[in-house]
Amino acid sequence: MKATADVHPLTGDAPLDRKGVLADALRRRILSMELAPGAVVDELALCDEFGLSRPPVRELLRQIAAEGYIELETNRAPRVAAMNHDSLHSFFLAAPLIYVATTQLAATYATAREIEALKAIQEQFRQAIVDRDVENRVIYNDAFHLEIGKMAHNDYLMPSLRRVLIDHTRLGTIFYRHPTTADMQADLELACLQHDQMIEAIERRDPETAGRLVREHMELSRRRMAEYAAPQGMDVALNL
Repeated sequence: MKATADVHPLTGDAPLDRKGVLADALRRRILSMELAPGAVVDELALCDEFGLSRPPVRELLRQIAAEGYIELETNRAPRVAAMNHDSLHSFFLAAPLIYVATTQLAATYATAREIEALKAIQEQFRQAIVDRDVENRVIYNDAFHLEIGKMAHNDYLMPSLRRVLIDHTRLGTIFYRHPTTADMQADLELACLQHDQMIEAIERRDPETAGRLVREHMELSRRRMAEYAAPQGMDVALNL
C-alpha cells in the first residue's frame, strides 16, 4: 500500500511529522553553517524535499524566524539570520549575562528528571569530543545550554538564550573547522569538565557556583574566538 503524506513511509502506520522533521533539519543546517548567514531559504525547494505544501512551510518559517534562525521581510525571500561585526560585538557582551542568569535559575528550579536529561546530552557532547566530530560537538554544546535554559523555567530569558545560542553555535562551527591542535583539544576537554561541574552545581542547588562556572566557560570560548569581534564581557553581578 502506498504511504500517504500522513503515514510513515517505512512502517505504514505511524504518523510522520514532516513539519517537525523540516524544523529540525533547517535548524541544524543553519547551526552547522550548511546554510550560511544571509543565505536565501528556498521555500519551494523545502516543500519538494519534505513533501509539504506551502502553507505549513511558511508557518514553520515564521516559527523559526521568531526563534532567531531566519529573517523575514515583506516582499523578500526568507534569509538565514545575518552574522556581522556589530551583531557579534553585541553577542559577546550579552552572552555571559544570559548564560549566568539561566544557569543560576536552573540551579534553583531544575527537577531531577531535567537534570538526568542534561546528563544524557553531556554524554553525547563528551562522545563528540572523543570522536573529534565537529558538527555534533557544537550541536550538543548548543543542546546542553538550551536544556539549562529550559531548566530555568523563565519565559522571559528563553528568547534571548535561543538567539545567543544560534550565534555561539555558528561561531563554534566556523572556528572548529580548523584542524584540532593539542591546545585546542585541551580546551575542549576543559569545556567538557566545566559542563560536568555545572551539572554538579545545579544538582546540589548551588546557583553561585553554577554562575561562576558558566562565566568561566564563556570566557574559554571568548578567548578562542577573539578574532570574531569578541570584546571583554561586562562584569555584572547577578545575584538571583
